[in-house]
Amino acid sequence: MGDDSEWMKLPIDQKCEHKLWKARLNGYEEALKLFQKIDDEKSPEWSKYLGLIKKFVTDSNAVAQLKGLEAALAYVENAHVAGKTTGEVASGVVNKVFNQPKARAKELGLDICLMYIEIEKGEAVQEELLKGLDNKNPKIIVACIETLRKALSEFGSKIISLKPIIKVLPKLFESREKAVRDEAKLLAVEIYRWIRDALRPPLQNINSVQLKELEEEWVKVSSSAPKQTRFLRSQQELKAKFEQQQAVGGDADGGGDDEEEAVPQVDAYELLEAVEILSKLPKDFYEKIEAKKWQERKEALEAVEVLVKNPKLESGDYADLVKVLKKVVGKDTNVMLVALAAKCLAGLATGLRKKFGQYAGHVVPTILEKFKEKKPQVVQALQEAIDAIFLTTTLQNISEDVLAVMDNKNPTIKQQTSLFIARSFRHCTPSTLPKSLLKPFCAALLKHINDSAPEVRDAGFEALGTALKVAGEKAVNPFLADVDKLKLDRIKECAEKVELIYGKKTGGAAEKKEGKAVNGKAPALSGSGDKEAKDAAAKPGPLKKAPAVKPGGPPKKGKPAAAAGMGGAGTKGKKGPETKEIFEPELSIEVCEEKAAAVLPASCIQQLDSGNWKERLASMEEFQKAVELMERSEMPCQALVRMLAKKPGWKETNFQVMQMKLHIVALIAQKGTFSKTSAQVVLDGLVDKVGDVKCGSNAKEAMTAIAEACQLPWTAEQVVAMAFSQKNPKNQSETLNWLSNAIKEFGFSGLNVKAFISNVKTALAATNPAVRTSAITLLGVMYLYVGPPLRMFFEDEKPALLSQIDAEFEKMQGQTAPAPIRGISRNSAVSGDDGEEEEQEDVGNDVVDLLPRTDIGDKITAELVSKIGDKNWKIRKEGLDEVTSIINDAKFIQPNIGELPAALKSRLNDSNKILVQQTLSILQQLATAMGPSIKQHVKNLGIPVITVLGDSKNNVRAAALATVNAWAEQTGMKEWLEGEDLSEELKKENPFLRQELLGWLAEKLPTLRSVPSDLLLCVPHLYSCLEDRNGDVRKKAQDALPFFMMHLGFEKMAKATGKLKPTSKDQVLAMLDKAKANMPAKPAPPAKASSRVVGGAAPAKFQPASALAEDLGSNAMESKPDPKKAKAGGVSSKAKGVQGKKVLSKPNLKEDDDKSGPIFIIVPNGKEQRMKDEKALKVLKWNFTTPRDEYIEQLKTQMSSCVAKWLQDEMFHADFQHHNKALAVMIEHLESEKDGVISCLDLILKWLTLRFFDTNTSVLMKALEYLKLLFHMLSQEEYHLTENEASSFIPYLVLKVGEPKDVIRRDVRAILNRMCLIYPASKMFTFIMEGTKSKNSKQRAECLEELGCLVESYGMNVCQPTPGKALKEMATHIGDRDNTVRNAALNTIVTVYNVHGDQVFKLIGNLSEKDMSMLEERIKRSAKRPSTAPVRQAEEKPQRAQTVSANASMLRKAPAEDMSSKLNQNRSMGSHSEAAHTVPREFQLDLDEIENDNGTVRCEMPALVQHKLDDIFEPVLIPEPKIRAVSPHFDDMHSNTASTINFVISQVASGDINTSIQALAQIDEVLRQEDKAEAMSGHIDQFLIATFMQLRLIYNTHMADEKLDKDEIVKLYSCIIGSMISLFQIESLAREASTGVLKDLMHGLITLMLDSRVEDLEEGEQVIRSVNLLVVKVLEKSDQTNILSALLVLLQDSLLATAISPKFSELVMKCLWRMVRLLPQTINSINLDRILLDIHIFMKIFPKEKLKQCKSEFPIRTLKTLLHTLCKLKGPKILDHLTMIDNRNESELEAHLCRVVKHSMDQTGSKADKDTEKGASRIEEKASKAKVNDILAEIFKKIGSKENTKEGLAELYEYKKKYSDADIEPFLKNSSQFFQSYVERGLRLIETEREGKGRIGASAGISSQMEGTCVPASTHTVSSSIGNTNGEEVGPSVYLERLKILRQRCGLDNAKQEDRPPLTSLLSKPAVPTVASSTDMLHSKLSQLRESREQYQHLDLDSNQTHSSGIGTTLASPSSAAANIDDLKKRLERIKSSRK
Repeated sequence: MGDDSEWMKLPIDQKCEHKLWKARLNGYEEALKLFQKIDDEKSPEWSKYLGLIKKFVTDSNAVAQLKGLEAALAYVENAHVAGKTTGEVASGVVNKVFNQPKARAKELGLDICLMYIEIEKGEAVQEELLKGLDNKNPKIIVACIETLRKALSEFGSKIISLKPIIKVLPKLFESREKAVRDEAKLLAVEIYRWIRDALRPPLQNINSVQLKELEEEWVKVSSSAPKQTRFLRSQQELKAKFEQQQAVGGDADGGGDDEEEAVPQVDAYELLEAVEILSKLPKDFYEKIEAKKWQERKEALEAVEVLVKNPKLESGDYADLVKVLKKVVGKDTNVMLVALAAKCLAGLATGLRKKFGQYAGHVVPTILEKFKEKKPQVVQALQEAIDAIFLTTTLQNISEDVLAVMDNKNPTIKQQTSLFIARSFRHCTPSTLPKSLLKPFCAALLKHINDSAPEVRDAGFEALGTALKVAGEKAVNPFLADVDKLKLDRIKECAEKVELIYGKKTGGAAEKKEGKAVNGKAPALSGSGDKEAKDAAAKPGPLKKAPAVKPGGPPKKGKPAAAAGMGGAGTKGKKGPETKEIFEPELSIEVCEEKAAAVLPASCIQQLDSGNWKERLASMEEFQKAVELMERSEMPCQALVRMLAKKPGWKETNFQVMQMKLHIVALIAQKGTFSKTSAQVVLDGLVDKVGDVKCGSNAKEAMTAIAEACQLPWTAEQVVAMAFSQKNPKNQSETLNWLSNAIKEFGFSGLNVKAFISNVKTALAATNPAVRTSAITLLGVMYLYVGPPLRMFFEDEKPALLSQIDAEFEKMQGQTAPAPIRGISRNSAVSGDDGEEEEQEDVGNDVVDLLPRTDIGDKITAELVSKIGDKNWKIRKEGLDEVTSIINDAKFIQPNIGELPAALKSRLNDSNKILVQQTLSILQQLATAMGPSIKQHVKNLGIPVITVLGDSKNNVRAAALATVNAWAEQTGMKEWLEGEDLSEELKKENPFLRQELLGWLAEKLPTLRSVPSDLLLCVPHLYSCLEDRNGDVRKKAQDALPFFMMHLGFEKMAKATGKLKPTSKDQVLAMLDKAKANMPAKPAPPAKASSRVVGGAAPAKFQPASALAEDLGSNAMESKPDPKKAKAGGVSSKAKGVQGKKVLSKPNLKEDDDKSGPIFIIVPNGKEQRMKDEKALKVLKWNFTTPRDEYIEQLKTQMSSCVAKWLQDEMFHADFQHHNKALAVMIEHLESEKDGVISCLDLILKWLTLRFFDTNTSVLMKALEYLKLLFHMLSQEEYHLTENEASSFIPYLVLKVGEPKDVIRRDVRAILNRMCLIYPASKMFTFIMEGTKSKNSKQRAECLEELGCLVESYGMNVCQPTPGKALKEMATHIGDRDNTVRNAALNTIVTVYNVHGDQVFKLIGNLSEKDMSMLEERIKRSAKRPSTAPVRQAEEKPQRAQTVSANASMLRKAPAEDMSSKLNQNRSMGSHSEAAHTVPREFQLDLDEIENDNGTVRCEMPALVQHKLDDIFEPVLIPEPKIRAVSPHFDDMHSNTASTINFVISQVASGDINTSIQALAQIDEVLRQEDKAEAMSGHIDQFLIATFMQLRLIYNTHMADEKLDKDEIVKLYSCIIGSMISLFQIESLAREASTGVLKDLMHGLITLMLDSRVEDLEEGEQVIRSVNLLVVKVLEKSDQTNILSALLVLLQDSLLATAISPKFSELVMKCLWRMVRLLPQTINSINLDRILLDIHIFMKIFPKEKLKQCKSEFPIRTLKTLLHTLCKLKGPKILDHLTMIDNRNESELEAHLCRVVKHSMDQTGSKADKDTEKGASRIEEKASKAKVNDILAEIFKKIGSKENTKEGLAELYEYKKKYSDADIEPFLKNSSQFFQSYVERGLRLIETEREGKGRIGASAGISSQMEGTCVPASTHTVSSSIGNTNGEEVGPSVYLERLKILRQRCGLDNAKQEDRPPLTSLLSKPAVPTVASSTDMLHSKLSQLRESREQYQHLDLDSNQTHSSGIGTTLASPSSAAANIDDLKKRLERIKSSRK
């Protein structure tokens, strides 16, 4: 047993891998226990076993394997990471467990597979099981089938995808093994349980005996729907529901709707493989089909017939095939062939399904016309064909063609068409059969039921009956108004017989049941068996559909709902009776008298026709009283009005009696159930009295009442017809006036425009001017509803009249139609909504439908078509021109355009792009000319236009987009989104196509309320676009994502990611989450709610705002209809639409009292939360060109919690006067509620931006007045606007600067001035700069002037991003086409010139001569004023002191300091950009901040470190090529990014751990969001410094602190490392880190890695591992030159310092080795000159001998390897990179390089001149001489250019010095004498400058990052920044410096060079230049701080000088400053030359 004890001691995971099976067995047992014990699924323990689980299941020992399987099962069940093992373990189970003899093993294997499926890895498991079916071992196959069956029975067909399984089933049935066949049978039965008959087609070819057995089994399967019994981890709530139901006992009612969801209806078609048949057509098919002999044609057709029998066909271009088949059907004389061709078409349609839709339009008319054939077999074939075709398209698409055939003379055609319509209707649901379709069909069918042929009548009845059954009586009855009772009964009888395709669901019973649930709304979904409706009805369906189409359930349900819904407005839901009233029979006069006598007093009836008018009047009074007291149910309306009409009736002569009479009519119409029959009795009389002066108004009142009772469309038609059938012009004009008014009150829906237009034309032609005027007014009102198409009817009127009409239309432009206020309260809630919205939407289209359209079919001749397809492009063009002119002449055309579509389609891919564009413009024209009927061409012409969006030419794409938009405008989007066409387009990997198409969808989708389910097909391609290699495509895809989600829902979208690779999946899911937050709500149904104000006001009033928000939310997200919501539906959902638009007309008194409280409620942290939400994209960002409804809704929701309800109602009222009231109240409360205003400031400003978009001037003026007061108050409170407030307000304010009204512009400018007191001027600058890009010239001019003022007040520092860029931008406006803009631009630049002097020209850059001369002229004229800026800047200081932090509370307490009068007079504002622009001020500011901050900091760390003096560090950056063009103000390099970032960064180094962690988290969040990360640019060094300060603090202080919880430290470490890793993943930011900072950072990180105290912590190892990862990231991502340089310097320091452990140097060297490995990829991005200089310095300090003495040989090897690699990569050229090394001949480096180069050249046997001397210098000369000419040419080019002269001369001087024998004669020979002497003079000057100064520190660091610390760091800051001026001239200060130098040289300054401390005094080693470590710099700067500030205040220098010498003044003596500057300048020249 000895060996046992050996393995007993091992840890579990090692036992599991032991070679002894006993050890493994024991290991598995322990592992099992362990797995059951760990309760945290994310515990790190799990990861240890990741690689072992496969071995658990594949153990070779059977006993051990069993235990292993148990352990594996426990692992999969509990471990978070188990999913990663799926593939290997499942494959192990299949191959090594399923073949085991032990049943237990198989059982466990099966359980493991199911468990993997449960943890969402179903696909991988299924894949392995399917692979297992190909195994040779039948045992394995059987087990795999069994597992699949079990999985399917437990998880259901939603999770286990059946298609691949069904594909392999037939093969399993052929197996030789009986066991396999039996198991396959069981599987087939299980599949059948889930998908029923869809399984039959795929299995029809198996052995007939087996099929029979299967059939027998299938019969036994229970008919109840199967249920999922086991659930995925993500389906826990489903599981809970299921368990609950089980507990209750079986299927409770609640399960009903789940069923629908649980079992997706599988379509057999989906499970089939598509077959490609086009290529299989006989070669000579197209010849044969045209052959003369019918037998040959028959052969051809039979070949097709065989092919189309395939149940599923591959999509392709079937156009030609369809064309020839259509020809056979239409033209062939042999009826047998017609039938055969029809069969082929039917086969194609069945096999292609939706893909056949595009051909349907061509074929349908032909088939319908062919029904004239009598032969039954032909008729049957045609019926089958047309039915199959119908299923591939929609009724909408073919309606035109079908309706066209309805009027055919041939009765058989009529009969068959009606029958076809009846069959088609059966496939429809109420939603697919809207009113717009029913109307034309019913009209046509009504003709058929009156036809002379009985079979036509019967067919008509059947069709109408079907329509009635499908759409419900409510929808169809209006069209059957004129049908007599007999026929109506017949229709109803037919309706009852109809069996709908989708089962009985639509029958009455279902209607009742569903009606109960949702108040009669549900039947909208009744037909939800059909696939389309089903998708609509699936999750989001009910909510969308319910309000839209509510065919009333049984009317009884309508009543209570209505009564409640209408706030008890006296309606009793009279839906029931009303339907019948349409048919109220006419009563005879006797009956009427009887009925009237029953309700009226006898005296009243007797006196009605009395001769005495007084008696008649008395009778009327009694009549009126009786009517007023009558109950609605008892009022016999028809009898009463007939009594009134009784003699004298309407011929009454006494006007008092007449007035009463008319009033009573109105009363009866209002109070009774008034039918059209009653109306006809009185209307004639009313129209007659309309023009009467005394009775007119009463008559109109009565007409309005009748219109309410009988609907306006009918009443209006009657009234207008009557008015124009009589001669009285007064009546005519008054009738038209009444109608204008009525339309406004009732809305336009349902009106028959055509009927009115003919009457209006009559009126326009009337001689009486009043009639004409009324007609024009009526047209104006109609225009509000119909829009521009209305004008088309009047184009042929006389010009004078037309101009009057146009003038009227012009008046209406921009107004919106008022919401209807009548015509609703009468019909119960149900009927009122009656599909209204559809009508509302279709009105415009209806009008277009009424236009007279020309049929151009006959003009599209075969000749024209062949022209368009000609080989010669000119002829093609002629053809297209002809088409253009045909369409132009016709104006409006019918949809029949013959062969044109195919011809145009082929031109869309014409090789000649001009023709493509012409075709596109024809298609655009076609859309406008054809109107909505263009729908039927979407598939065959519209989709090809989308293909053109992929064209490489921009203008072609633009034309295609315009065309697509023109089409979509006519067709709506549904047609485009249906079918697979769009997804096929998106699939193409064409970046142009993808970005255009996605852009188009992103624009269109948000406007849709519902979309076809086919949109889901686009999603996979959308996902691939998200990862497209083209950035634009990715961006567009991201933009479109939220809109897809808004329609498809997050669930479906997330599910669709299942097919992606894991990496892609994670990325896409992250984007989906982001999009989810961004997802807009669906557009609300068109607001009709205001129409319900009358009745619905009461309930709506009390609906709290929060409920509104919930309602909106639920609308977007809910998936099932919620009965509670639906009940309120009558009111709440309707009120929702316009809650924004109405405030109750009479607020109750109670509400009035309510106005006493505060108007702004302070919500703690409310504003911060809103900002967070906006940042996290939970709400829309306030950014738009015009405010959309969702912005307004969002603002309303946000305001609801913090603004008084009554005020909010005023603020969001539709009427501007209420806005004025709201503003008045806000002004009143401004002073008293300061804190409230500040807490809601962001919302107030957003609301004011909305007011900027109002057209009403008074509101605008009021808003500006409020703003002036508001900003005045804020500046007194010393509040500072947050970034969020500024960015959502200022851009909109800037828009208003361009207002045409002078007074408004003045106000806006005044507000902008005030704003600068509460928001940094430099940030204002950027917003105003944006304003200069506007199209509005006034705005451009004003913005430019404003910029001028800013510069004048604050000096150049406000210019953002740099003065250079800003001025260039301003200067572009000098050439503007608008005079005022030109002047403004010139004035602004003159202002700058006055502040800044001649520098301006430098900054502006190149201007055109014309602009430059204008500018110079203007400057001369302005006679330069003395500069005022610097003084002012000095005075800004006090104001700036309190602006630094974003922490408002602190700011508010800061003392207010007076501002100088000068500031106020110029512009009272204080610039406070967060980076100071003159250095000493920077310090003052930061100290103040530190003083303020002191309270919060723990004292372990000097408060100084709190502040990142970023201005000082950043210039330490080596000027990289990407640096901005920098002005002399070096500070302007730092773009003024948000002060908040500075503040947060300052907190990173905080002594308080929590503060630091929070700051890091904030920064990390910024870095993780791609769009935000850029904000960190420019702050990288500052952030890194703060970070390693914190690392140092932890190392020195926190780690030693006993009291501190070490977990805190680990947390802090992980935050630091985390945010750094985020930073170093963004290459652009990582590259900004400068050498000095990188050096300190690496120092900090390596120290941390070596800190033994960290290792002892619990999570220590993890920390060190992540540091390791971070270091690798730093090495790879930062600027390669900087990091190499930093490492070299760090190595040098670490070798010098004896205190540092050798381990440290070793790690530094390891880093260097890694860098060396990266060199081959990075060599080109490295500045070799700098690196070689660093190596040179290193070798100077550590000569070889010294290095060899080191304990370790690593340093010397590292150095050699580095040099060797560089030589290998660069070859001899490496020697050209020694430019930065002085006296290179003495350099050990050069000699070493020469050796290496030579050695490698000898090695490679290159043709290096071996016979020349071997001297290394010789090689170097050779190498460089080749380049001499190039270099010199380059230098002379520079000298010759204006900007770079100085630089060029310096380079030439260097060059001459280096190569004394270089010959520059040839270059000077060709130049002018002047140029030659200029060059010589320049060289002499440089020489004198550089002579006599002795080399200061021969090798002192020349690159700006290598400053010797002896020179106080501040000077470097200046120098390096000046170095960044990219060759731009430097200001006067530099000349002053030169002057100082000359003075010194002439002995005027007695201090000598030698006074400077020798370099050596700094380090014991000779002359070691160290990198000025950023922290050392920090301390040295702080020490000079106070002093410099004092000095600064006495400085009396030009503002420019302040910059360059402001810091210099702190030095001991001017001479040393001068020397420094000069020395630095010299280095700079070199750096520049080396960088060129």
